[in-house]
Amino acid sequence: MSSRLSDRIRTSILSVLLLTVIAITAALAFPQSAVAINYNNRTLIEADFSKQDLTDSSFDHANLRNSKFSESNLRGVRFFSANLASVDFTGADLSYADLESARMTKANLTNAILEGAFTTSTMFDGAIIDGADFTDTYLREDTLEKLCKVAKGTNPVTGRHTRDTLMCP
Repeated sequence: MSSRLSDRIRTSILSVLLLTVIAITAALAFPQSAVAINYNNRTLIEADFSKQDLTDSSFDHANLRNSKFSESNLRGVRFFSANLASVDFTGADLSYADLESARMTKANLTNAILEGAFTTSTMFDGAIIDGADFTDTYLREDTLEKLCKVAKGTNPVTGRHTRDTLMCP
């Protein structure tokens, strides 16, 4: 009888250990996806969001002056009417981001991807757009003229020329 009990105990311990190994392996193999966060109406001057996955987060009306979003995943992020003056978006993916009425004066968009971004009333005065990809991004005519004057480079990820994505003459 005692050998049967020790067999059961041994089997139970091995089962628990096996389940623990499976759980740990599953957690490492299937990492959690990014959780969208609401940063609306916050003052986040000089904040560092570099190399983060902020997919679908919201920064509506936030003051992000001089902040860093370099190499971040900002797909679908809302920056509606945000102050993005002098923000570093180097190498960031802003595909399908909402930048309506955002102030992006002197923002660094070097090698950023803005494919399909919403930018109707966005201010880009003094922005650096070397290698930026504006494919399928609608811009007002006056904004487009300003950007075409400084557009140069090729996006290293998409391989598209900035001037071509802006459809500059």
